[in-house]
Amino acid sequence: MRILVLTVLTVLAAFPAVAAPPPPDPEARLADLERKIEANADAIEMLAKSVDDVLWFARVGDVADVDKVYLVGPPNPKGEEIYGIANERHPFKFWCYVFVPKGLDRERKSPLLVLPHGGVHGDFGTYHTHIVRELMAQGYVVLAPEYRGSTGYGKGYREAIDYGGLEVDDCVAARDWAVETMPFVDGSRAGILGWSHGGLIALMAVFDHPEKFAAAYAGVPVSDLVARMGYGDDEYRRLFSAPYHIGKTAGEAVDEYRRRSPAWNAEKLRTPLLVHTTTNDRDVNVIEVEHLIAQLKAAGKKFEYKIYEDFPGGHSMNRIDTALARESRKEVWAFLAKHLK
Repeated sequence: MRILVLTVLTVLAAFPAVAAPPPPDPEARLADLERKIEANADAIEMLAKSVDDVLWFARVGDVADVDKVYLVGPPNPKGEEIYGIANERHPFKFWCYVFVPKGLDRERKSPLLVLPHGGVHGDFGTYHTHIVRELMAQGYVVLAPEYRGSTGYGKGYREAIDYGGLEVDDCVAARDWAVETMPFVDGSRAGILGWSHGGLIALMAVFDHPEKFAAAYAGVPVSDLVARMGYGDDEYRRLFSAPYHIGKTAGEAVDEYRRRSPAWNAEKLRTPLLVHTTTNDRDVNVIEVEHLIAQLKAAGKKFEYKIYEDFPGGHSMNRIDTALARESRKEVWAFLAKHLK
């Protein structure tokens, strides 16, 4: 036994000692884990968007011819240059839902509505089903642009966000595409409507392109980003000061935040406008919309508005499907019909 032990020790001594591997770098492991989690989150969002696409056909296919088209807007100035092709040579590509009423007489011209979704990073989900169905019943062709910054299309698409900036141009580009390629669309009877962030886009679109829209509706619209940064929390503020977005806080770039805010651009209004808000909104505080209304009045603009007192549903207001919400939407539809039909 002793001889066997000595033999084993002799053999082992003949091999050089192997150093133990260094302990893993915890920071590198954490960074790798965060990348994987982010990639998984993107994959889940893209899957959810694919499911939503199917649901749109299922939920409104009986009243609408549904399509989803790939369009282009202005280039992403922060995009990565590839193969020496500068950003200005490469327009940003975005998706857009198209809803055309079943049985629409395509030999005649019909009014068009652009309906941008809300959310800092959101998408056009089937939350809007009853709204689309009601618009189909009235004979509107409806576009719902998934403008830059929308979710469900991957990190690059999401981080191309330009809140109150180039996203507005994407929605205008969708309008122009429809007028140019759909012979039954009447460009002189194009309107735009939206709620929350979508309301901001509607306002900024008609402020900057009054010749392209005959009417606009803004429900509980984000109206003043400077005020919003003041009462929002740090997590919300970081969505705007992120390096891929504005890159600075409102305190560091107040003029840039004003440039993207309807209340600070109210003097540009040239388009018939209806604004709705409610005093119990826990997302877009009523003070933002009150500021917008005050600025429009100070600029001598003609427009219509209503401030509801504690509308059931708060921020969701007339997007939900209660009797009061339906009554409020009828006001919206009547306003649009007056200017678009």
